[in-house]
Amino acid sequence: MENRKDLAVFENKQVRRTFDETTETWYFSVVDIIEALTDSVNPTDYLKKLRKRDIELGSYIGTNCPQVEMLTKGKKRKTLAGNVKDIFRIIQSIPSPKAEPFKQWLAKVGYERIQEMNDPEISLDRARENWKKHGRSEKWIQIRMSGQETRNKLTDYWKDAGIKESSDFAFLTNIIHQEWAGLTVVQHKELKGLKSQNLRDHMNEAELIFTALAELSTRQIAAAEKAKTINENANAGKKGGRIAKNARKELEAKTGTSIVTGENFLPPSKLKKKLDK
Repeated sequence: MENRKDLAVFENKQVRRTFDETTETWYFSVVDIIEALTDSVNPTDYLKKLRKRDIELGSYIGTNCPQVEMLTKGKKRKTLAGNVKDIFRIIQSIPSPKAEPFKQWLAKVGYERIQEMNDPEISLDRARENWKKHGRSEKWIQIRMSGQETRNKLTDYWKDAGIKESSDFAFLTNIIHQEWAGLTVVQHKELKGLKSQNLRDHMNEAELIFTALAELSTRQIAAAEKAKTINENANAGKKGGRIAKNARKELEAKTGTSIVTGENFLPPSKLKKKLDK
């Protein structure tokens, strides 16, 4: 699922990006860059015309810009991408008043990742400040960050077991989620009215806690059973999710309140604002 690190925002335009841990390099979607600079309604077509008009640029892109997997509408898809140097070269060929501010923005978002790798606390501080800006309480933020630590330990276990593909991570995550919540990740997002947003950023405190319980249980069961393969970890995921499901049902029976809800932190829609007026 997409998260804030997969997207950067320049003047309200989302730019997909991905970080290569091996080379410590950011790759940005070329099409998204075109759209951000030109406001074109068809940035793909704009890029095609640009490459034909500027033969040297077309050759440069063909030689230097790889197809990189990026999250697109919840799925990993091959996308034409470039590193900061490549994007600077592309910017030179686009007549746009946004060129200079975009260069400064690009250098900044690229540098931030290097800072975070050298000092992970910077990344945590940025996340905390962002959640605060969006109105999250200190209690919610603490639960969210604690849950993320639990999640990281589980994915580290999967990596150590030899599971590397993002699609496998999504598959295992979905098994755990469906077992404890009674909904797939996609169904849970639909219930909350989400699209590309991070589901966990829109969970209430109880949903976050039960997600963490399911993932903590999964990791401990997987470790106890020495799970290695996808199937073995999927089986551990069902068992871990079932522990959280049983706890959820018991609490719901005592309180008469559903843990899984359609609550979210989305801003009010324009239509709702008009109706309120």
